[in-house]
Amino acid sequence: MPILLFLLDTSASMNQRTYLGTTYLDIAKGAVEIFMKLRARDPASRGDRYMLVTFDEAPYGIKAGWKENHATFMNELKTLQATGLTTLGQALKTSFDLLNLNRLVSGIDNYGQGRNPFFLETAVVITITDGNKLSSSSSVQDELHLPLNSPLPGSELTKEPFRWDQRLFALVLRQPGGPPTEPEQLGSVPLDDSPITPMCDVTGGRSYCVRTQRMLNQCLESLVQKVQSGVVVHFEKCGPDPPNPQSFSPQPWHSCHRLVYVRSNPKAGIPIGHWPIPEAFWPDQNLPALPPRTAHPIVKFSCTDCEPMVIDKLPFDKYELEASPLTQYILERKSPHTCWQVFVQNSAKYSDLGCPYGYLKASTTLTCVNLFVMPYNYPVLLPLLDDLFKVHKLKPPLKWRQSFDNYLKAMPPYYLLVIPNARSPHTILPWVRSMQAVHVTHQAALSKALLISDLDVLLVSVFINYMSTRWLKECPQCQPNGQSDGDSSFMACLSVQEVFQTVFPCLG
Repeated sequence: MPILLFLLDTSASMNQRTYLGTTYLDIAKGAVEIFMKLRARDPASRGDRYMLVTFDEAPYGIKAGWKENHATFMNELKTLQATGLTTLGQALKTSFDLLNLNRLVSGIDNYGQGRNPFFLETAVVITITDGNKLSSSSSVQDELHLPLNSPLPGSELTKEPFRWDQRLFALVLRQPGGPPTEPEQLGSVPLDDSPITPMCDVTGGRSYCVRTQRMLNQCLESLVQKVQSGVVVHFEKCGPDPPNPQSFSPQPWHSCHRLVYVRSNPKAGIPIGHWPIPEAFWPDQNLPALPPRTAHPIVKFSCTDCEPMVIDKLPFDKYELEASPLTQYILERKSPHTCWQVFVQNSAKYSDLGCPYGYLKASTTLTCVNLFVMPYNYPVLLPLLDDLFKVHKLKPPLKWRQSFDNYLKAMPPYYLLVIPNARSPHTILPWVRSMQAVHVTHQAALSKALLISDLDVLLVSVFINYMSTRWLKECPQCQPNGQSDGDSSFMACLSVQEVFQTVFPCLG
């Protein structure tokens, strides 16, 4: 359900008139209505939430927020008047605070436990202003400054006032007061040379310099296309360039931030994923507080060609990247069967660069570039799991368990909270933990060394993931029907319970 927040300039300068007799404020109001009509063409717009904020002093600038309905939004829009100052910085801060009001309660940012692209609340902020000097009751400013103080609990956990699923766009009205003397130039709408443009760029958005009604309509059509579910990620090259570089100077593809599309699951209607992007620090229980994170994760990519790795029955997440100099460069290499590994610096305990958690890879048709998100340090984990199933037949020897234990020790501990089930990622860990509780209850007299370990939690999870997929295909008792679902029938299957007790006798 996208949030579409309109931030309208209600400073006195918005009363200036174009040569057609309309004021800038009238144009802004009309632009909002045109946008809503264009957006209504998309069936997905039924879940849109509209908000309205003005340049009025907080909290009076919030005309339609979380509680107001569509009728209130339209009524407030029609009755707006331009009588204030150009307090753009404070108005932007009010807008982002409004968007972030419920995020700490919902846990959508998942602080300290990795960033989940599939936990998002897509928001597009559309500012309509005349681009005049920024003013307050005491001074006139040339640069845009957002107040750093925020009343919201948890705001100190992110360095910027915005989040990675919030983008800012600006329509800067530049219509002349007299009839145009030169013919209108066709083509794309240029960026505006005003203080809001760098702020738009930082969030992954852009500004538009609007000089005519045709350009305004063109911008609104473009903005409707920008309402996409996704998160903004900053990609940075690390290490040497690929062989035979065309230039030794820094290239645009070396560093760029772009949207990563997060598609909804067709059946569930919401995004579903399994693995996070790791934090840029190693969790330590002795830390007095969580380090603040940047709004956009900084993802390092290595230009060393690697073979894409997957393993049967272990899920992965795939996200398409928005077109950028980076995607253009990767596609021009015409190498769809190799990939570039991605890292988050300082995510590992003993490595500055961290361990790979996924890779960038061109599609086989060379039409787009995808970010594959895997378990942390997947080049070590995947061969171990492959041996577990194919070589050891789910009966790992001591040497294998030692290798697996070493892998777990080097893995950020919060990954144990996101161990997935490929079919039902939200049911597996509570089930494993319930097994732990049963084990503790019935074995309380035994040594603490017999308690289920994190290694066993992961092993149990992998086992259930593997066996559930297999049994749902092969075991008649596990076949879903109109009276029971696959998950419950699988857990109740006596065949599965028998194998489970054979593999994990200590949990029987």
